[in-house]
Amino acid sequence: VIWRGDSVIPGIPSVLDKLRALGKKMFFVTNNSTKSRAGYKKKFDSLGLNVPAEEIFSSSFAAAAYLEQTKFKDTGKKAYVIGEIGILEELDLIGVPYLGGPEDAGKVPPMGPGDKLDYDKDVGAVIVGFDRNINYHKIQYAQLCINENEGCEFIATNTDAVTHLTDAQEWAGNGSMVGAIKGCTGQEPTVVGKPSPLMIDYLCDKLGLERGRICMVGDRLDTDILFGTDNGLKTLLVLSGVTTEEKLLSQENVITPDFYADSINAFFEEGAAAEVAEEAEEVTAEVEEAKESVAEVKKENAFEQL
Repeated sequence: VIWRGDSVIPGIPSVLDKLRALGKKMFFVTNNSTKSRAGYKKKFDSLGLNVPAEEIFSSSFAAAAYLEQTKFKDTGKKAYVIGEIGILEELDLIGVPYLGGPEDAGKVPPMGPGDKLDYDKDVGAVIVGFDRNINYHKIQYAQLCINENEGCEFIATNTDAVTHLTDAQEWAGNGSMVGAIKGCTGQEPTVVGKPSPLMIDYLCDKLGLERGRICMVGDRLDTDILFGTDNGLKTLLVLSGVTTEEKLLSQENVITPDFYADSINAFFEEGAAAEVAEEAEEVTAEVEEAKESVAEVKKENAFEQL
């Protein structure tokens, strides 16, 4: 939506400035847990985007917010982390002690005759986020905590099937790591990232936002758009990221946004509204023909609907 890899999508800085000038509130919500809010603030700054830290909501923050809401710190327990520095930085901010994370990269459990992996009996939550150094030690440690420590909670930052580490191909996402822990514990995790309602509940409760006046803008159907449709928000799919128009209109797709556009540049493109209105009937006809379950898909200037 905002960038591809380490490059800002052309025109986006101007769009954000215009939205702010019109008094629109913006919040940047990401399922990527490898960075904390402070880490994302640095990335925004490096790309020349003036975004306050309080407008950034990552799934690493969502995991910490969930522990804070459930008063986990009061239990005196620790968290075991499969994930990267973003989760650890957010846990530091709320004073929750933790084990694992990058420190367990490269570890190999003892697996000779009679060997076992010792684990901390005071771990009360296992947090599974995207981890480029996932290994068997981490999987075994996590399953021991969940299976053996009474009441230990299994928390997933997200269950995304794939992610985009590079622009050359799709890479296995956090769903693969969560799946490994589900497979050896038989437990379903509490998911705190999109499309879970936790982040929108937090925003509405803390900031007094009205769901009916919020539009979720995203490039993924199964996380961004589902996050909006499941939680009472208007939705705008942009084709500047991972979802193509072909995928949107395919018979296999069952997730329908309220609107879609090439990018958020369409908010202010001269003549965009007229162009999109002209195409709307054609698009709707294609969707009706492709699948009966979709009543309407309109490609139009979403900004005028906000």
